[in-house]
Amino acid sequence: MKIINKTVSLDELWRSKETEFTEVMKIVVDIKKHIMAIDAEMHVDLEQLLLNDGSDQKDLWGANIYPQRSGDDFIEYTALINIRPGQDNRNIIVQNEDIRLKIKQIIKELLQR
Repeated sequence: MKIINKTVSLDELWRSKETEFTEVMKIVVDIKKHIMAIDAEMHVDLEQLLLNDGSDQKDLWGANIYPQRSGDDFIEYTALINIRPGQDNRNIIVQNEDIRLKIKQIIKELLQR
């Protein structure tokens, strides 16, 4: 697990990943701090890493990235940690388009493809 706060090579992250997933990397993005945690078996572990680093729960959203895919198939906005009735997200999928856009922008800023 790593916290990413500056641009890094996605290829390098993929080659050095600790998980055994063959197509996907789980991420949690802090949409306020513009950072992310990456490379764990479960989103909750990445969420905890960011919480321990000072992030606020309300700013953390889970997603999956698929390094070998491109376009809209590269990001999947799903994670169990996204179920937040108090923030009008009653699904594992991030429902708010503005939040999805922020997640996408942060991924684009931090992961060089």
